[in-house]
Amino acid sequence: MSSNLSTAPEEGKKVYATRSRDSGTSESIAALPEAMQQTTKYSSETPLLILENESEHDIQYKTCSWVHTSGLMLSEYIVLAIMSFPWSYSVLGIVPGIILTLFVASTVLYTGLTIIDYCERFPHLKNVCDIGQHLFWGQKWAWYATLVCFLANNTLIQGLHVLVGAKYLNTVTDHSLCTVKFGVIVACISFVVSVPRTFSSLSKVAYFSAATMFIAVVLAMIFAGVQDHPYGYDGTPVTFRAFPEKGTTFVQGMGAFLNIVYTFVGQITYPQFISEMQRPAEFRKVLYIVTTCEIVIFTLAGVIIYVYVGNEYMSAPAFGSLTRTFKIIAFSFAVPTIIFAGSLYSNVSGRLLFFTFFKRSKHLYSHTTVGWLTWIGILALTWVGAFIIAEVVPFFSDLLSLMSSLFDCWFGFVFWGMAYFKLKEAKYQNPRYYSQLTASEKFHFFIAIFLIAVGLFILGPGLYAAIDSIILNYQDDAYGTVFSCASNGS
Repeated sequence: MSSNLSTAPEEGKKVYATRSRDSGTSESIAALPEAMQQTTKYSSETPLLILENESEHDIQYKTCSWVHTSGLMLSEYIVLAIMSFPWSYSVLGIVPGIILTLFVASTVLYTGLTIIDYCERFPHLKNVCDIGQHLFWGQKWAWYATLVCFLANNTLIQGLHVLVGAKYLNTVTDHSLCTVKFGVIVACISFVVSVPRTFSSLSKVAYFSAATMFIAVVLAMIFAGVQDHPYGYDGTPVTFRAFPEKGTTFVQGMGAFLNIVYTFVGQITYPQFISEMQRPAEFRKVLYIVTTCEIVIFTLAGVIIYVYVGNEYMSAPAFGSLTRTFKIIAFSFAVPTIIFAGSLYSNVSGRLLFFTFFKRSKHLYSHTTVGWLTWIGILALTWVGAFIIAEVVPFFSDLLSLMSSLFDCWFGFVFWGMAYFKLKEAKYQNPRYYSQLTASEKFHFFIAIFLIAVGLFILGPGLYAAIDSIILNYQDDAYGTVFSCASNGS
């Protein structure tokens, strides 16, 4: 479904673009229907201006090569959430766990390619909020609704990293400080890391973050195999299953599935990454590289750690199942990711708001006092929100499930099923459109419907399962209290 687009119209006919095929032939995309022509009228008012000639600007944004963007994407996906895969596999069983891993990876790759096509077809759309407005007939309320979900999703992810950072500090220091103070320390350090204004300037740190997290995962797999017994061993033999244990509830299974979904679904950042690439079409290369890495690392980590730790001693993240020395060594390599991954999402949120406030202002492209103070203030607010979330929602796996059900349903599935129909809108206006579709178009038609259905399923039953699991765990005193000084370490 990948394509190369150019904006040269046919003579005498209003055509938005020409799609070049590998065979050397070309096919004109249909003229935009009137409804879609109307939606482009707001392009001059969209929150992000089109990044064109930046050569004379002090701060240049459109500077990412595919190598820069690959680093950003790897840092987004090679993260601590990988260490929830062993727990997910312990609930689902190895075979269903691997199948669902491959399924979610395939849908994310497919929707990523759809996003590239969409951004090439509508180059004035620079972020997921612009796309949300465009999908819902150019209505401004859709932009703001998407913005609320966008900021909430990103701030929850930041909060997750504050929570895990405090957990790490509690673990390695034997709870030498109040957990709330550890949360403040992690939030402050992460805030500093999120300050750079361009994606390209973050890419080197991104590669370092992904590399150290990869080392942490590899060490966890090795240590799980060589340790005498898992942490908390009480003599009960280690067991694992190829399929779910009899009696596994819907809530448990859905929670495990949502953990997998959360780790894969990151399309919310794709439009902004694409908009700041020197050659946006090369984002396809990035997608294939990152997806391959994800499938290999996620699956191996899930299977190997689960087999050696077993059902009886599993924790999430799985570092908690390692004996103390091994745990500290492996967990320590994850520290750069704990800091940087949350910082990346803070940067993405801040960028959207900053570009909205200073659409065509000198503060956007120049080193002005007002610009930098505003930028720093926005980032600080996101970290204050993240800290509050980390203290109010003090759990890991259920927080992943909650975020998946609330936001990944839209940003991972529903939006991109709708996006495919929007790309083909001219053809679908014909009452007999289905009979005129090619076999390939019918295939994509049903995939788009399936993506929307999966997203709605995650939103409905998935949200129910996430909330029910949180309630049950609170009733069982599995979590601490809000703003508690008690240790959350392991």
